[in-house]
Amino acid sequence: MVLQLIKLELLKSMRSTSFAKSALVAIFLGFLAIVLLAYVLLLGIVLKDVLEKVLESQNAYETLSAGLIYFFLFEFMYRYFTQQLPVMELERFLHLPIKKSKIIRFLLGRSFISPLTVIAPLLFGPFAYREVLPRFGDIAAISWIAAIVLTSWSLHWLMLWFKQKFEDSLTGIGIVFLVLLLGVGSTYLGWYNLGEIIKPVFDWSLTSPIPVLLLLGVCFALYQMAFTYYRQNAYLEDLSQEENIRFANQDLGFLSRFGLAGEFANLEWKLIIRHKKPRTYLMLAGFFLLYGLVFYNNPQYASEEGFSHLFVFVGSFITGIFMLQYGQLFLSWNSANFDFFLQKREGVEALIKGKYLLFIVVSIICLLASIPYVYFGWDILLIHLATFLFNMGVVMHLVVSLSLWKPKPMDLNKGAMFNYEGVGIAQFLMIIPMMIAPYAVYLPFWWFFQNQYVGLAALAIVGMAGIIAFKPLSRLPVQRVLKNRYEISSSFRQEI
Repeated sequence: MVLQLIKLELLKSMRSTSFAKSALVAIFLGFLAIVLLAYVLLLGIVLKDVLEKVLESQNAYETLSAGLIYFFLFEFMYRYFTQQLPVMELERFLHLPIKKSKIIRFLLGRSFISPLTVIAPLLFGPFAYREVLPRFGDIAAISWIAAIVLTSWSLHWLMLWFKQKFEDSLTGIGIVFLVLLLGVGSTYLGWYNLGEIIKPVFDWSLTSPIPVLLLLGVCFALYQMAFTYYRQNAYLEDLSQEENIRFANQDLGFLSRFGLAGEFANLEWKLIIRHKKPRTYLMLAGFFLLYGLVFYNNPQYASEEGFSHLFVFVGSFITGIFMLQYGQLFLSWNSANFDFFLQKREGVEALIKGKYLLFIVVSIICLLASIPYVYFGWDILLIHLATFLFNMGVVMHLVVSLSLWKPKPMDLNKGAMFNYEGVGIAQFLMIIPMMIAPYAVYLPFWWFFQNQYVGLAALAIVGMAGIIAFKPLSRLPVQRVLKNRYEISSSFRQEI
C-alpha cells in the first residue's frame, strides 16, 4: 500500500506540466538543505572546542547539558514557522479506495522525512563522540544522544498537532510567545534558570535507560495524538471549517470611505487574513516589532552623544517591515484573479491605490505600536517618526517600482517559509531601498552640519515631500501595469 502511494506521488509529479521547473526547484532546495546540514555537522564537530575556548567553559558537558533546553525552545520556534502540515495532501487521496488510517500514516511518515529531523543527531552526535563517550562510556553516550534525538522527534509530532489545531489563531501565537517568554525571558530577567531545571533529565540518561524509555513513550504518545486528531478530522470541510469561521467577515470597515480603492484595500485585507502565506507575513511584521529590543538596550550600540547611526535602519525596519515583506510580491498576491481587475473600469488604478492605502494603514499601526520604545529615550521616537515619513513618501514607491519587474504567479494557501513562488531577482534586491535610501539622505546632512537631528529632519522633510506628491507618484505604477498588462496577465496564467 505504501509503495502504491509513493507511485501515485511520482506519477503526479511527472505528469505535471511544470515538472521540469518543479524538478529544478527541488534540486536547488535539496542542494541548499545539504549545504545547511553540512554547516550543522561542522558546528557539531567543533561544538566542544567552541564551549571550551570561546565560552571559556571548564566543563563542556555541564555547559551544554544546562543549555539544551534553549536549543529545544529554538527548535519549537523554527518548527512552528517552517514545518509543513500534511493536511493539504488529503484532497488527492480521500477519494481512493484506501483506508483513511493508512493514508494518514503515510502522510505523517512522509512529513518525518525532512532536514529538520536530522538536525539534532548531526549537531549533538559528534559532541557525544568527542566528549560524552570518553568521559562516561559508550552506553552512556548512546543513551544521552538518544534522549536528545527522541526529544527533538517528539517536538515534530507535537508541532503537527499544534499547528493544525492552533496555527494562525491568537491562542497559537499567544502560546508561542509564552513559551519564548517562560524559556529565554525567565533566564534573562533572572526569574529562574530553566536550563538547570531540565538538566537532571539528561544527566539521568547517562546512568539509566529509564529517561530514554520515558522519552520513547512520549514520542509515541505524541505521534498517536497527531494521528488520532488527523483521523478524526480527515474531511476537508472539518479541517477547514474552524478557519473559515474564524476569518469570516473580518474586514476594516473604515477603508470603505476611500471609494473603490478603499473597497479593494478591504478585499486585500481579507485576502491577507484568510490565506496562509500573507497571514504569515502579517504575523512576522508583528514579531519584528520587537526588533528594537536587540539594539536599543544593547551597550554595544550606546553613544555618548546622540544615538547610533544604526538606529536609523532599525527605525525604518520597524515602521516599514510589513510594507517591505508584503509589497515585494505586490501583484503576485492577485495573480489568480488579475484579469478581473483588468476588465473592471479603473480596476487596476483602484487595486494599486488600495494596496498603497493598506501599506499606509498597517505602517501607522506599526508606528503607534512602537511608541513604547520611547522608554529608551526620546531620540528613538524621533527616529521612528522620521523614518516612518520617509518610508511613506519614498521607500514605499521604490518597493512598488521594484516589485513590478516581471511579477510571477503564486499560490496563496502555501506557507511562507522556503516557498519561492512569486519570487524573482527583484525581490532579493528589495532590501536595498530599505537600507540605502534613508542613509542617502540622512548621512550627508549629518556630515555637513555635524548634527544627527538635522539628518532626521532631512529624512522627515523628504518623506513629507513624497507624501505631498503622492498622486503623481502613485500614477507611475498604474501606467506601468497598464502598459504591460497583457504580459503580466499572460505570466499569471502559467501553472505554478
